Amino acid sequence: MTLKELNFFYKLCDNPNVSQIANEINISQSAISLAIKSLEGKLGESLFDRVGKKLILNERGKYFKELTYEHFIAISDSKNIFKKNKLAGKLNIAASKTIANYMMPNIYYTFLSKYKDVKLDINSLNSSIIVEQILNGKLDIGLIETSFDNTNIVKEKLIDDELIVVTSDKNAPKECFIDTIDKKWILRESGSGTRDIFINKLGDLAKDINIFMELYEFDEIKKILIKNKDTITAISKVAVEEELKTKQLFQIKLKNIDFKREFHLIYNKNKNKNKLFLTFKDFIESQLIKNQ
Repeated sequence: MTLKELNFFYKLCDNPNVSQIANEINISQSAISLAIKSLEGKLGESLFDRVGKKLILNERGKYFKELTYEHFIAISDSKNIFKKNKLAGKLNIAASKTIANYMMPNIYYTFLSKYKDVKLDINSLNSSIIVEQILNGKLDIGLIETSFDNTNIVKEKLIDDELIVVTSDKNAPKECFIDTIDKKWILRESGSGTRDIFINKLGDLAKDINIFMELYEFDEIKKILIKNKDTITAISKVAVEEELKTKQLFQIKLKNIDFKREFHLIYNKNKNKNKLFLTFKDFIESQLIKNQ
């Protein structure tokens, strides 16, 4: 049975005059009669007694209406959910660690406070996994800190970022060549955007650095650095702003190397760009630029 058939049925329950109903909804009487016959055929029951041009609801019809009317109203209302509020729905989002931990939490909060019928499934993953999940359709939007090229993914620049080298050794040189640093490097795991940018920028010099540990979380790396002056790392400047301000960590500038990079928003080229998707994407972009 269809919603159209049910709609005709309930209208005739209130007014058995077929011609009046036909005029009211601007449809032919025969179309209404055919719809009611179709409904009765599917149910295997006659719902109306035919009296002249009128259809009089019989006992089976009254019983059918009693059992179904509330469900019909609920289904009819559900059809209008997206007409009334195009921003009702759910998005699956993932951001790489720097972006997820230090830039996005308040943006998520502000968006959800503004659009109360929206749900966000929020994840923090490394950049390579985000790219993979965008390709296989598990994510609607990814926020990453590494560069890549894939014709199946749309990549939009968000803002610029910079990796810096830091240590807790306040007596370390303020500027030097990387091959003169005699400290233990604590880096993020393979697949991390931060690590990839750092290693790629070093080129051939990467093989000469002492990678002592690889960790998944920035907070773990910072804790080790603060307690051990013989350690060092490369990290996004936004991730250590507080530690630099309180002089728990100190920056070492590397001669002849800079670690400028871009944060990107990515999505599958075949993604359905509905109003919710576009509104959230624009909101992220505007907030990050405003806070830069």
